[in-house]
Amino acid sequence: MGNALTFLYGHCCKPAGDSDSLGPHGVSAANVGVSALAHDLYHYEITSQVPEGLDNHVKSSKKAQANWYKKLYEAWREAKPPPKTPEEASRLVIQTLKRHQKADVEGLLAFYDLPLPHTLVELSAGLPNPRSEGLKFELHTLPVDAKAVADGDTVTVYVSTMDPRESLSLPPEVQIAADERTRARAEKDYAKADALQKKIVDLGYRVLNIENEEILCRKYRIRLRGIDAPESSMPYGKEAKEEITKLVQGKCLRVLVYDKDRYGRIVGDIYCNGTFVQESMLKKGLAWHYKAYDQRPELEKWEKEARAKRVGLWASSNPEMPWEWRKDRREGR
Repeated sequence: MGNALTFLYGHCCKPAGDSDSLGPHGVSAANVGVSALAHDLYHYEITSQVPEGLDNHVKSSKKAQANWYKKLYEAWREAKPPPKTPEEASRLVIQTLKRHQKADVEGLLAFYDLPLPHTLVELSAGLPNPRSEGLKFELHTLPVDAKAVADGDTVTVYVSTMDPRESLSLPPEVQIAADERTRARAEKDYAKADALQKKIVDLGYRVLNIENEEILCRKYRIRLRGIDAPESSMPYGKEAKEEITKLVQGKCLRVLVYDKDRYGRIVGDIYCNGTFVQESMLKKGLAWHYKAYDQRPELEKWEKEARAKRVGLWASSNPEMPWEWRKDRREGR
């Protein structure tokens, strides 16, 4: 078995611990398609057998199907890095089987619950203009925890106090409390250490353990600038939260800060490995362009593209606007 498949099979095909989150192939819903395809390619290499049930999704013969899996196995093995997300896996399948019948390719994607060609979005390349009008400062965060994602447009991040900007504004009482906490833990006085951690948290900071290193960092709540995602209890609210979690989980983010809202949240643009997060959310139909607060034409354009494709919340003929939904709740309607 190739190294790429060995890695992916070992890391993606393990059953999830929570049975409620399992997909039809016995893995977590977030990566079920990728994991199942990797598993079946591994199985094909050993047995030369295509998976049962594929005939219900495609029209070509078993011989043709075997040819697909041979090509896909080679493509997956040569991919560096191998696909990790449904979108990456879908693109690999589409590219590898581009000379085959469209119906068969789409049937194969549907079999693994991978995105169909018309639902894939192309994101802009490159980084933001550092001279953007209204830009106040930048944040460079520590890796983001999945639990830090509140919904489809709000993320909590942490920035190390070793960052030059943060070190200049670090309150002395925070540094003193952090030093005392370190000593308390060394003396195994965990009650005192916990009390000091609470004091640090109350002051807007936290000590995080990252790769066995304790890092004093400042907490920021980020409200994504220019978009408004469905609230958690609205249609597509869950999908919006899941999508932004997939984008930022475990990643260090670049946040361009423009303002602060009435709830004390930082309003900014988020970039993750060069991907503009707001662009991705809009193009996938998981957020509205928040025109009342942001008139950037590119955001309007990306929303219109998603509307035209009827992806995400635009699959509904008349989706409710989140700002109107919140207004109705405030007024008791």
